[in-house]
Amino acid sequence: MSQDNSKLNTRSAAQTATAVNSGDIKALEVAYASLETIERLNPTVNAFTDVLGERALLEARAVDDAITEGRTLPLAGVPYAVKNLYDVEGLTTRAGAKINRENPPASADATLVRKLKDAGAVLVGATHMGEYAYDFTGESAHDGICRNPHDTGHMTGGSSSGSAAATAAGMVPLAMGSDTNGSIRVPASFCGLFGLKPTYGRLSRAGTYPFVGSLDHLGPLTRSAEDLALIFDVLQGHDPADPAQANHPEIETHNRLQEDIGPLRIAVAGGYFRDKALPDALNAVDLVAKALGASLEIDIPEAARARAAAYVITAAEGSTLHLGRILERPQDFDPETRDRFLAGTMVPAIWVQQAQRFRSWFRDLFRKIFENVDVLLAPATPFPALPSGTKTFTIGGETMPARPNIGLFTQPISFIGLPAVTVPVWQEGATLPIGVQVIAPAWREDLALRVAHHLEQTGICRAPVANLTA
Repeated sequence: MSQDNSKLNTRSAAQTATAVNSGDIKALEVAYASLETIERLNPTVNAFTDVLGERALLEARAVDDAITEGRTLPLAGVPYAVKNLYDVEGLTTRAGAKINRENPPASADATLVRKLKDAGAVLVGATHMGEYAYDFTGESAHDGICRNPHDTGHMTGGSSSGSAAATAAGMVPLAMGSDTNGSIRVPASFCGLFGLKPTYGRLSRAGTYPFVGSLDHLGPLTRSAEDLALIFDVLQGHDPADPAQANHPEIETHNRLQEDIGPLRIAVAGGYFRDKALPDALNAVDLVAKALGASLEIDIPEAARARAAAYVITAAEGSTLHLGRILERPQDFDPETRDRFLAGTMVPAIWVQQAQRFRSWFRDLFRKIFENVDVLLAPATPFPALPSGTKTFTIGGETMPARPNIGLFTQPISFIGLPAVTVPVWQEGATLPIGVQVIAPAWREDLALRVAHHLEQTGICRAPVANLTA
C-alpha cells in the first residue's frame, strides 16, 4: 500500500477518480483501503450487512486495466456501497427484511449499479436499512442499530441508514440510497452529508425492491456537492425496464456547478416548515438563507395536509405489497413495521382517492410558486439526530412517535416528486450536524446542485469524515 488509508478514505469521489485516471494511484489501492476501513469500523457503526471484497478487487483490477489501455472513466476506482434493496448479482436482496433472506440471489445488477460499474466505480458492499424501507430511525429488529459515526449513541436516520453511516465514517465516498418519504434526506441530515432526491421518474428503479411505487425515488449520498453532480450525471438515461421512469431529456449538472447563482430567486419555505421546526433546524435554515442573500419567505399552504395525504398513499400502497407475507408470517416482521402495514390495510379507498386528488392540487400549487422563485429552502429534519432508542419527541406541545414522524418536512416534497438536495450545516458549538433542503422545480436538479455547491464553497455547508476510532 503506497498511501495511508486515512488519506485515501477522506478523498471525495471526484478527487479519487481524478487520481486514478491520471495514474497517481491505482483503483486496487483504493479498494483495499476501503475494505480495510470497513473491516476496522463496521463492527462499531454496523453500516454494512454484506461486504463484497472479491467483487470489489475484481472490479478495481478491471478499472486499472482500462486506465492502462488509455481510457478515462468518470468514476474511476471510486468505492461505493448500495442500500440492500438494490439487486447485486449473486447477492440476495434483503430489503432489510428477515423473510427476504430466504430468496435466491439476484441474477443481475440493478440498472443503477450497472451504470456505476460502467463508469468505473467499485462496489464494496450492501448496507443496513429499515425493514422494507419503512423507517426513519436506522434501528432494525433484524440487523440491530446502525450508529451515527459522529456520535455512536445517536441515530443515523433511515431508511438509508447504512448508506449514510458508511459515507460519513469514511468507508466510502459515495453510497446509493432510496427515498420514498425522506429516506435519503433524513439520514443525510442526521449524518452530515449531501444527499440528492431527484425528480420522481428521473432515474431508473429497475432491479430494486419497491416500497411505494408512486413515491419511490433512488439517489446518492456523498460528502460533497460536486460528487452528487458527478454521480447524478452518470446515473441519468432512459431505461425501458422501469415503466414509471419518464423519458425526459438528460440534464448536465457537473459542468454547470460554477455558474453564478446570483440571478436565482431563492426563498425560505414558511408556515408549516417553520412552525414544526425546533431551534436548531430554524437556525440552520436562517444561516443558509443569509449566506444566499435570501430574505423572502413564502408560506406553503396545506403542507400539513400534504404530509397526511402522503401517509395515506404510503400506507395503502405499502400494505397492499406486503399483506400476503404479513398474513402468512406475521412473526417474522419487525413488530413496528408489521403494525403500520396492518393499519394501512384498513385505509378506506375513498381516502386514497381524495389523497390523490389533493396531490394534483398541491403539485399545481408548487408550479405557481416556482413561477416566482427558482429555489426554496426548508429544514430537512426538525432537529439533529436523536439519541438511539428515542421513541417520541415533542414539538409545539404535541408529542409524536419518532419512527414515523422524523420525516415531517421531507414528505410534502417527495409527495409531489420535486428534486431536493440536503446540505449539511454544523452550527457553532454543535456536536451533531443538521440538514437543510434545497428544493427546485421538477427536472431542475441543476439548480439545487448549483446552490449546494455554492454553499459548500463558502464553507457554510461541509461534510467532514467522522472522527471515529474502532
